[in-house]
Amino acid sequence: MENTNNPTRKKSPILWVPTAYFAMGLPFVILNMVAVLMYKDLGIDEKTITFWTGLILLPWTLKPLWSPFLEIYKTKKFWVVLTQMVSGVCFGLVAIAMHMPTFFAITIALLAVVGISGATHDIACDGVYMSELDKQEQAVWIGWQGAFYNLAKLVATGGLVWLAGYISTKYAEANGVEKQAADLFSWTSIFAVFGILLVSLSIYHLFILPSGGKAERTEHASAKETMRELWAVLVDFFRKPHIWYYICFIILYRFAEGFVVKMVPLFLKAGVADGGLGLSNEQVDMYYGTFGSLAFLLGSILGGYFIAKLSLRKALFPLCCVFNIPFAVYALLAIFQPSSIVLIGGGIALEYFGYGFGFVGLTLFMMQQVAPGKHQMAHYAFASGIMNLGVMLPGMLSGWVWEKLGGYEPFFIFVLFATIPAFLVTWFVPFTHKEEIKQK
Repeated sequence: MENTNNPTRKKSPILWVPTAYFAMGLPFVILNMVAVLMYKDLGIDEKTITFWTGLILLPWTLKPLWSPFLEIYKTKKFWVVLTQMVSGVCFGLVAIAMHMPTFFAITIALLAVVGISGATHDIACDGVYMSELDKQEQAVWIGWQGAFYNLAKLVATGGLVWLAGYISTKYAEANGVEKQAADLFSWTSIFAVFGILLVSLSIYHLFILPSGGKAERTEHASAKETMRELWAVLVDFFRKPHIWYYICFIILYRFAEGFVVKMVPLFLKAGVADGGLGLSNEQVDMYYGTFGSLAFLLGSILGGYFIAKLSLRKALFPLCCVFNIPFAVYALLAIFQPSSIVLIGGGIALEYFGYGFGFVGLTLFMMQQVAPGKHQMAHYAFASGIMNLGVMLPGMLSGWVWEKLGGYEPFFIFVLFATIPAFLVTWFVPFTHKEEIKQK
């Protein structure tokens, strides 16, 4: 039997971490953002688009429910390769289904399959990462993980969405067809590209991705035995030392972000008379898609090396500060309402840099302090599901808080106070597991 943990045969993380996390980011970004633009161009109304493209994202919240199955059957590599292949094939089928009379129902069903496949991929991919890399390596590569996940956003919503518009314009000019027909051709091409990308990545990872370890059991198990094991995985999670403190930490670390993430786009687009900055859609896309994403990439990579240099225990509170303090940018923008591209773009870039730099601390903490144990892949999925809940709840309340406070300026000042619990819970957070720091 091949020993996948033999250091002399271990594949370098540079060969698989960037590509695996790029493949992880694509399905979520396509379902969350690109599909919205596609359906709008194909004539679907806003209410229908927002409801269904929101609903098909549900698997990313519910993924802890089936994460234990991935611990029991096959290898983690098997699930990564399989889900990349399934998502790629489904995107190709979406490209074909666009030309059918009932295209919306068929494509939504296919994208729902991608949602389940993509969420499953997240669980298994994180499992490979945690199984194959020691704690020092996890700290070094955590930044690359986040950077290439976000690179998928740049490629999908920046390059390929721009390409969809370019193809549509050129096709209409060359063939003398109406805009919707040209859009249909362009989006067919783009989703075919998405499919080819993911299928190609699945083939690449079939040969390059490490296994992530053997499944806990490979023999046939009855339904009763399986459910007993799943229950044991869940109970084991809540028996971990300091688990309730850790749950509070995971929720509060990003608590202020939950308020910000929903309101900032509205603030940027709102008129100056209404307390906003009065930006156009093109300007918002440029600030977020270019300045913000590049700053996030840089921050993620540097954050990983920062942790590797100091250790997670020493770096965690500074990371929390870098993550939360830049939210003050939006309070300043709301107070002074500048029109300068340098001030607005620079402010957003600063906040995104802090987001990327500080987020790696929470990710690595969940990997090294919450997840370790017999069921680390499933327990990391539990932790990430709790994290998503912690962002979702304040996001749902953000509009109500904004309305009660009476505008963007008091709202973003309130956000600064909402960061205080993160500082407190991070300062006192206990560490259960020792860190493995290599001495030079």
